[in-house]
Amino acid sequence: MSEPIHYRMLINGEWVDASDGARFDSINPATEQAWCSIPEATADDINRAVETAHDAFSSGEWASLTPTARGKYLRRLAELLDEQSEHLGRIETIDTGKMLKETRWQAKYIAEFFQFYAGCADKISGQTLPIDKPDMMTITLREPLGVVAAVVPWNSQLFLVAVKIGPALAAGNVVVLKASEHASAAMLEFGKLVEAAGFPPGVINIVTGHADPCGKVLTSHPLVQRISFTGGTGAAKHVVRNSAENFAQVSLELGGKSPFIVFGDANIESAVNGSIAGIFGASGQSCVAGSRLYLHNSIADEFLERMLAVTATIRIGDPLAEETQMGPLATLAQIEHIERQVALAQEQGGTVLSGGKRPQTPNQGWFYEPTIIACPDQKMTIVDTELFGPVLSVLRFDDEDEVTALANDSKFGLAAGVFTQNGARAMRMTKALRAGIVWVNTYRVVSPIAEFGGYKESGYGRESGMQAIYDYTRPKTAWINISDEAMANPFVMR
Repeated sequence: MSEPIHYRMLINGEWVDASDGARFDSINPATEQAWCSIPEATADDINRAVETAHDAFSSGEWASLTPTARGKYLRRLAELLDEQSEHLGRIETIDTGKMLKETRWQAKYIAEFFQFYAGCADKISGQTLPIDKPDMMTITLREPLGVVAAVVPWNSQLFLVAVKIGPALAAGNVVVLKASEHASAAMLEFGKLVEAAGFPPGVINIVTGHADPCGKVLTSHPLVQRISFTGGTGAAKHVVRNSAENFAQVSLELGGKSPFIVFGDANIESAVNGSIAGIFGASGQSCVAGSRLYLHNSIADEFLERMLAVTATIRIGDPLAEETQMGPLATLAQIEHIERQVALAQEQGGTVLSGGKRPQTPNQGWFYEPTIIACPDQKMTIVDTELFGPVLSVLRFDDEDEVTALANDSKFGLAAGVFTQNGARAMRMTKALRAGIVWVNTYRVVSPIAEFGGYKESGYGRESGMQAIYDYTRPKTAWINISDEAMANPFVMR
């Protein structure tokens, strides 16, 4: 086995080790072997990253750039991402186990997000207010916040970086990006493109380490003005508590247990393919995974027959191989969590229709079979527990009102899918479902133009879209007296 790659963090335009020299290994989930070594940042390292970012925002080259000039930096970064998508995808696949076919495509597509925000940089505007005072012109300006703490998980990390730092930089902010301790390599490779794009020192800093002290110090730092967090609900509660120390604005994109609803008039082939993509794409390791399948009783048996036939053909194996269709899970802890939940589901009356165990081959790596479980009861634990893996809960329904109530009966509210050829029903369901994203006759579609976010325990705030830029600014109101007359004596009331 070759010597593990020795990565460093990017702070103030320099590649550095942790100040105390501490490191941790990153494990390739397809081989269970350490393949690279990552710095474990100390509190001092985080403080330095935030302080240098603040200096870059307050008095550095970045502070004096016009919005159009900022856009040119983002455009150059987009070009480099497009050129290096194969390399970035390969690194992310080795580090996370996601399919190369997906990581390669995603790395290339996020260049579109940076291009979008590059074009938006000089489109941020305030207002002239029709004020009720004579001889006054009143305008609003939109100003950047300052230091943004961007915390991303290991899954879809390049996409999540784009939807966080794209609008943040377009608005004129600076960023300290914390990579996941489970898979940091792709973020550090991304840092090389930041360097190549010529961003001034301190504008984008990339740190690595664990939640304590790394994440805790970052999200509670007094110089941090905004926190953009994607991750689990438990960690998010710590982030919100930490923000009480600095009163930073917070946006949260958290977990999901998304309903995938198929009505009797749906195109079954399309719905089967959509459901397969929604739950087994990325091995189910997606916050929008369609992990609750609701089938109308009139088509349930036919649908499951078709779905089980497709599921039986899914090729599990090396995520770097083009012929592989499903790779490993990112961590051993995920598999162990799934095994406990599947066992509990069976105790509670669920029937495993396919999968439900680790495959016999390959004989190493953190793999789990694509699993479908028939659930007779909506109250089963597995129906509202995010597994973050290739496990689908299947339930049946008779009418629209029933399935709406079932779909909304969840602590999550990130996404939902509806398959029907009845246009009026599609619109009714779109309005009725308590989710931030509703896909109709499609699934897992994203764009830099469309906002993304959830309800309830799936978080608050939105990412992507033009509005995201305004979320990284604050308004300033300016009152301008345009009269040549002197101000009146304040002690003489008229």
